[in-house]
Amino acid sequence: MNAPQSVRPVIGRLDDQGHLVEADPPLLRLQERAGGVEGGALALPQLALLARLSRRLGICISRQVVVGYGDQDVDLWVRVKPDSQGVELAITGWQEMAPVQPSPGIDALRWRDFSRATADWIVETDAMLRITQPPANLPGAVGQPIEALFAMSSDGDGVSAIMAAARSAERFEDEAATFLLGQGIPVRIAGVPLIGGGIEGLAGYQLLVSRRDVPASPRGPRLNDPLPLDEAFGSQLSRAMREPLDRIISQADTISGRCDGPVRRDYAAYAEDIAGAGRHLLALVDDLVDLHTIERPDFQPEAERVDLLDIAQRAAGLLAVRAANAGIRIDGPLHDKPVHARGDFRRILQVLINLLSNAIRHSPPGGTVWIRCETEEAIAAVIVADAGEGIAPGDQERIFERFERLGLRDGTGSGLGLYISRRLARAMGGDLGVDSARAQGARFVLTLPVGD
Repeated sequence: MNAPQSVRPVIGRLDDQGHLVEADPPLLRLQERAGGVEGGALALPQLALLARLSRRLGICISRQVVVGYGDQDVDLWVRVKPDSQGVELAITGWQEMAPVQPSPGIDALRWRDFSRATADWIVETDAMLRITQPPANLPGAVGQPIEALFAMSSDGDGVSAIMAAARSAERFEDEAATFLLGQGIPVRIAGVPLIGGGIEGLAGYQLLVSRRDVPASPRGPRLNDPLPLDEAFGSQLSRAMREPLDRIISQADTISGRCDGPVRRDYAAYAEDIAGAGRHLLALVDDLVDLHTIERPDFQPEAERVDLLDIAQRAAGLLAVRAANAGIRIDGPLHDKPVHARGDFRRILQVLINLLSNAIRHSPPGGTVWIRCETEEAIAAVIVADAGEGIAPGDQERIFERFERLGLRDGTGSGLGLYISRRLARAMGGDLGVDSARAQGARFVLTLPVGD
């Protein structure tokens, strides 16, 4: 293909269905080489994407585009203008060049997209290896070092796999890592570098975490044994919904961050709202999967000896950054001796994170959230209290019902957290209750059997 030498732009027109109804010869040759025909849908995805964006936003867009043409690439400058009939394309600056090879960052992101569907957890960090996107059931882990959640294998000098890879922004795999919460879960971690503004700029890592096969033990089946049908359904639900929601959030973040070029301020704000709604839906998916799990007839949490003081301190630490960002102080437990109970470490932590998250959400700026541990005869308890608006007596049982949000309209919460938390507490032989009054804050009490 010979590139046009005149300054006159190559013109094309799409109708309101995206069909190429008019095209100067160079554009028509590109269309045919890409497998399209005159009058058919535009077969050049880069141009079709710009046309749809321009028509949806109702604005003129000018942007550099590179399209493939045989064993060459063609560098174009495209101006897209919507009107009442469709979209007009004006293309200038045609320049043939050698094909552009994917940068390491783009290649890594492509590998991530193909791999993420098999992960049990997806965790992202910044360049300092601090968590920016935690597992969905541990939102308070934001800002914590990655070592707060995972113990990774290390070399003879004690350098972990992720630290070694971060020195050169390389992909890595760790076949012998451990998820630290509770008794520790053997996991496999595949880490992909997220490249920032420059080719040398490490922006962070995305970690794809999957449970690792371990030998069978008297406590239960191997991790790779087939799941019961209803449990498999919950797992498939999570993965089937996570993939499209992850992509929606990623694309919305790209638009709101103006990563692909200028975007009107109001549309950037809309994209930010879309990303926030996507994250809310991800949390709802996790709650629905949890709901499905705890309502199975054979659901039985672990019954092990745990230290409530340690779990309470971990929960407070995981939510410290969120509380600070909201101007809230967490006043942690005061005991210096263990407060033993019987229950499931991870499920107790899940309940406390939910209670603390709610307390932070409902506390006024500058307020304090208290968390305390106590024992009395055969009962161990964790108390989470805030100084928020409180809960009227007539609503104190309603808040433990499914999907009950007491009229919250800020887009937060699914209305399942307290229902799931109470079900978990009772499944462990304890309970969850509340003591509150309007304008006097709320005091939630998780009780469990004392540990042996």
